[in-house]
Formats: sequence, C-alpha cells, structure tokens
Amino acid sequence: MEDKRNEFPDHLGPMTPHNLPAEPNRFVGRTRDVAELGALVRRHRVVTLSGVGGIGKTRLSLRVAARAAPWFAEGVWLVELGRIGDPELIVNEMAEVLGVRDEIPGRLLDGLRVRLREARALILLDNCEHLVERCAQLVADLIAECPWLRFLLTSREPLRIPGELVWRVPPLELPDEHHPDAESVLLFVERAAAAGAREVTASMDDVVRLCRALDGLPLALELAAARTRLLSPGRIADRIGNRFGLLTSGDRTAPPRQRTLLATVEWSHDLLQPKERVLLRRLSVFAGLFDLGLAERVCADGGILRKVELLDLLSGLVDKSLVLHHDAGGRYRLLETIRHYAAERLAEAGEDARLRDRHLRVICEEMERCYEGGSLDRRMPWSERFPHFVRGRGLLDDCRIAVDWAVASRDPVLGLRLARAALAILAVRGDLGESVGWHERLLALDLSAVPGDLIAVAKGGLAYGLEVGDELARAEELIVQAVEEQKRHPYTHWLGITYGVALTVFFRTGQSERALRYLEELEAAAIAHDDPFNLATARIAQLNLALFRGQVRYARRRGEEALELARESGHHWTMARALTHLGAVAEADGDLEAAMTHHTAALPLLEDMDNRVELARIHAKIGRVAAGLRDHAAARRHVAAALALSRQSGQRRGIVRALMALAALAQAQDDLEGAVLAAAAGTALRESIGQYGTPGRVQRLLAPARARLGEGRLALLWSRGREGSPEDVAARVLDSDFAVAPPSGPPAPTGSRYGGLTRREQEIAALLTRGLSNRMIGLELVISPATVAKHVANIMEKLGFTSRAQIAVWAAGHGLDTEHGAAREADAERA
Repeated sequence: MEDKRNEFPDHLGPMTPHNLPAEPNRFVGRTRDVAELGALVRRHRVVTLSGVGGIGKTRLSLRVAARAAPWFAEGVWLVELGRIGDPELIVNEMAEVLGVRDEIPGRLLDGLRVRLREARALILLDNCEHLVERCAQLVADLIAECPWLRFLLTSREPLRIPGELVWRVPPLELPDEHHPDAESVLLFVERAAAAGAREVTASMDDVVRLCRALDGLPLALELAAARTRLLSPGRIADRIGNRFGLLTSGDRTAPPRQRTLLATVEWSHDLLQPKERVLLRRLSVFAGLFDLGLAERVCADGGILRKVELLDLLSGLVDKSLVLHHDAGGRYRLLETIRHYAAERLAEAGEDARLRDRHLRVICEEMERCYEGGSLDRRMPWSERFPHFVRGRGLLDDCRIAVDWAVASRDPVLGLRLARAALAILAVRGDLGESVGWHERLLALDLSAVPGDLIAVAKGGLAYGLEVGDELARAEELIVQAVEEQKRHPYTHWLGITYGVALTVFFRTGQSERALRYLEELEAAAIAHDDPFNLATARIAQLNLALFRGQVRYARRRGEEALELARESGHHWTMARALTHLGAVAEADGDLEAAMTHHTAALPLLEDMDNRVELARIHAKIGRVAAGLRDHAAARRHVAAALALSRQSGQRRGIVRALMALAALAQAQDDLEGAVLAAAAGTALRESIGQYGTPGRVQRLLAPARARLGEGRLALLWSRGREGSPEDVAARVLDSDFAVAPPSGPPAPTGSRYGGLTRREQEIAALLTRGLSNRMIGLELVISPATVAKHVANIMEKLGFTSRAQIAVWAAGHGLDTEHGAAREADAERA
C-alpha cells in the first residue's frame, strides 16, 4: 500500500498559527516564483533558497511561507539566524520560537524532537550561510525523526544534505524593449514613490539604465530608491557606474552580483552624513530589535554623537532604508546584510570593544531596572509588576550576546549581574536551561575581584537550573556554598530564593533533617526581614511536608497562609504556586470541588507569564480532578490541552503527567483497557528519561484492571502501551467510544441534605452501610486505607458522630446506600 504520510491535502485548511512578520510594504513581482515555490514546499521536505545577499531570499521566503500556511495545521515558524554567531545556539533559537522549554539543561534538542515528531509544520530558517554545517546536521536529524515536518531555508550556499532541493533565487526581471515595465522597474518606481520622489517616471530611460546597472537586485534597488528625493535616477546611475569602476581595480574575483550589492551598500554608506555613519555602525551591536532609548544609551557618547540629535539621525537612516521601523511600539532593526556591513565598519573604526562593553553595561542596567521595577522586596500589584516582566522578556536576545561578550572580554561582574537579573524572568517562564550555560561560563572566569554575595547568588542560580535538570549531586554542592556565603552578608530576598532551592534539593535526596533545618532558617529569616515572597515559599514547603505525613488540615492551613502572603506581595507566580498546592491538598482530602476551584484559579495567572510547563501541569491536574467529578468532557478538554502544551514545549515529563491524567479519565469512563494503555505509555516514557519505579496511582489502577481483565489481558495491554507512541495511545483513549458515553448512574448527590459531605465522603458513607473495613473501601474506591480513615474522621466531625455505625445508619436513612448502589450496579452491568 502506498505511504501517504508525506503528502499534503490539495485544499486550504483553517487559519494556521505562525510568527511571520507583517509585510512592511507591498510585495512586488515574483508571481511565478511564489507559485512554483509554494508547490515545492508541499512536495519536498527541505527546500533551500540560495543566492547572494540582497537578492531577496528572505522576503521571497516569507511570502512563500505565508501563502503555504494553510497546508501546515501546526504552524509556519520563522527562525532568524542572522544574529547568531555560535552554531550551538541554533537549537536555542528554534526552541525559543517554537515555545520549547529546556526540560533538562543541555537537552533542548530532545524537546524539539518531542514538539515536532507529529507536527504538520513548516520551519523557515533564515540566513543559514554562516552556520551551514550545524544547520545541515540539525535539519537532517529532525527530518529523519519527524515525518510531517518541512523546512524552507535561505542561505548563500546549500546545506548539501540528502533530499534537499536547492532553488537558486534569480534577480528581478530586467527591462528590455519588449518589457519596459519589468519587475525591477516596478519595484524601483514604487519604492521611489514611497520615499517621496516626484516625476521618477518622467525619466524612464534612466530608470531602465539604473535597474540594469543594479542587476535587478532588490536590496540595491530599494537603497537606490530611498535616495530619489535628492538625486534623479540618472545621477544615481552615474554614481553607481563610477563605483563599479573603483571596484574593478579591487577584488576582481567577487561574483558580479556580489560586487553590485557591495557597491550599492558602500555607495549608500558614503552618501550618509558623518554622524549617520557613526550611528549605523554602532547600531550593529544590537542582537535584533532595539528602541530609541537603548540606541541613545548605547550609541551616544556626548562627543561624536550627542543624545539630543540621535532621533533625527535614526529617522534619516530609516528614510534611507538602512534601518527598518519594525513596529508601532517604536522598535527598529537592521537588515542582516546591513548589520554585517556595519559591524565591519565598527571594527575598522576601532570602536568594537568599546561599544560592546557599553552594550553589556546598558543591557545589564536595563535588565536590573526591569527586575527592580517588579522587585520582590516590595509589595505591589501585579498590574505594576507585569510591564517590567514583559520588558525584560523582550531583552533576552540582547542578554545572550551581552553574556557572550562578558565571557569573551572577561568581565564576570557585569556578566553575573546580568545573569542574576535575567534569572527571575527565565524562572517564571519555566526556561532555566540557558541560564545554566551562562552561569557555568561566567563562574569559570577569574572571580578574584567579584563580590562574594554576587558569586553566592550565581551559584544558587546555577544550582536552581541543575536541580530542574536532575543533576542533584552538583546542585547540592553548589547550593550549600551559596547559602552559607549569603548568610555572611546582609539579607536580601536572594537568600530566601536560594534557601528554597536548597529545600528542594535536600528533600529530593532524602536528607530530611538537613532540609528541615534550612526550612526553619528560611522561615525565621523571612519573618525577621518582612519578606512575604519567601515566607510563602516556606509555607508551601511546610504544606508539602505535612501532606507527605498525612496531616491534611495542617497542610491546608499552611497553603492558605501561603496564598495570603502571595496576595500581599502581589506576585502572580507565587499565587499560582499556592493555588496549585492548595488544589493538591484538596485532592488528598477527597474534596474535588475545592481542588477544581483552586486549580482553575491558577490558570489565568500562568497564562499571563507564558509558562507553558506549569500550564501543562495544571491542565493535567484539572483533567484528573474533572474525571473524578465525572465531568468527562472537561477532563478530555484539559488533558488534551496538557498533551498539546507539553509537546509544544518539548516536555516529556509533562507528557507523562498528561498520560497519567488520561489513565484516570479512562478509568472514570470505565475504559480499563484505555487506562492500562495510557499508564503503560506514561511509565515507558518516564523510564526513558531516567525515572524508574511505579507510582502509587498506577499501582491502584492495576488492581481493579487485573481483577476485571485478567492477568493475561493486562500483560498484553501493558506491553502494547509501552511499545506504542504517546500520541497514538492518547488518540485511542480520547477518541474511543467511551469518550462519548454518558456517566454510569445518576450524579452523586450534593447540598445541605447530605450534611455538607463531599461526593467522596458520600461514597464512603454509603460503603459503610455494607460494614466494609477501611482496607476494603480503599480497594473499591482505589484509594489508600489511610485516606479512607481521614475521610471517615471528617464525616464524623461534620455530622457530630462518634462511631462508624452511626454513619452507616445515617447514610441508609438518607438513601445514600440506594443512590450509590444503583451506580455500582450500572457499572457492573456495563462491565
């Protein structure tokens, strides 16, 4: 049978998610090229647009990608590589665009594989030429593992990998006697009119001569058109011709079109005022987008370039098409061709190191301003904190190149200050992997002149990322050093954060006494220094410890205190953490309505912060709780969201959590086969990332499945689940007949008629009418005997009883034995 996996439909699909920028002006010409390439990207896995810089590869690729978008249900994604110098950062850039988070530091590629394995997506890698070897390896790797994935690339040279289709981008059509209105002419005339030129068409012979002189190169035409307010097409053509004469005495080996582009860029550069040239070369230090404020602080120095004149100079560069006005938010950027040219001029002027030093300092100060603006040391509403968070998030590209320069220039003080300020944003986004690399490189420098408290915070930040990546031995050594060093300095909230990491490390490594000692120190320090943010962390740690010990009421009190402290501090991250932990307490107590309330309250808080890792976790929890409440439609919706978010962010742990929630949903739907498949798939995936052992939820699932299905059938399903892909198993459960079956039996009764008991407590009261022990009730409800005992105690307290016999008599009198007995009989009949 013919394999149809790599074919795409001939009809247009729904709107496709993408990050393609809006076209800055009208796209002119290349109608046949766009049509041909649109067909090619649907038929071929890898299409590379190749050609000299300035020939229009990027603009053409964006047009093709936008037109092809309806064929790619899971998105068309632009990954810009021009500003990247280190080949190892290609994966980071792609992960950033696709929303993949670093599950284990240094393993982002694994996350990309998870994200793209079943994705019908088109990835546009722009400007690959300086990273061509690594791009070739990465594209070949992903194409081999992701059968639906397509790549569209722009590069001055091909990747030269199997399956690559190389499409040489031609210049725009040149005019001749039969086609005086060729594409190159149309582009030049339109851009000249946009630049404010008058009567360009009155000298069409000169326009034709200029278009031919520029070989139909779009960038050269755009740069020339920007000058038509001051110079006629004829005078521009004359000057370009003179520059060609100069070039022929220089590098005769350069390709003609490359000489044309260089001539045009140099000609445009030479026509700039001296201060415009200074600004252009200095702007090349920015990673990508910048605003006027950053340009003033980095590029103006009070001597050659004054701050008060910078806006006019920047506007002039925009008018001349050397700088692009990116968006209504007042941000700008340089085309990559121009940026590389300007960077060479910066080095020639001997300003490279000085400007990069200044860029590092300014970006560090700006990130610290963002961090202080939303400071954890002060109580403030989230509405005041959030703009600082958004601003800092937008500076991460510049943070990366600034840290690179801090390492290259051996400036650990500014580098560590920058890494410290960025850590808060990366942590809230659930993206600590990159921070690990920053801290490792910076801490490897000579630290003799670095303040001890700054080193200590950096070690704590590195330990934070290592703990998230399960490198617990390294994390433990660093976190002890970090805590003890910070204790020798005046208190800051960073000590509280470091304590919080230490608690996690010590609890995870089984060092309970050490963790408790640090917990006491954290609580005392946070109270003494009026630090609600870190006191909330202490309360959440106490909640977890109490829950582990079965002290549900104490855990709930600590959770409520944590939530109140979070509201007091005004930080949504802490509020979300407190709410999700309160939800866990309510689940342990069997109060699923309260658990649902807490978990759903955390959702909008996490959405604000773009933390897809925690969003996926909370959707899985809501799905599991909804299954327990027999709201199967809501459970399916949230589990599907958890799966999608975890795959999109490349989080295998998140997929494990979603599969376990899916197992709970299948079990609630009486689909024991689906439950076993999901649990087996989740267990296999957990083991593949180094986590072994069978969780209690899985063990509680297997007992009734074994009784109902038999040992042989259970073993077969378990084997199938382990061998199947998570996506296939999820589809089997979510799309099965059970997914649309009505709940078995009537809904559990609620209201004051039943003494305020939760649904779970009503079930247990009904089972007590049969004289069952805690162990037998636990087996029937798939919960532990200890949990049954807690529920019985809660029932006694609510009803004012002192014995199980009183509960049984009361339950029979209120019809609970009949209500829940009917539901059990319906379940048995369906089985």
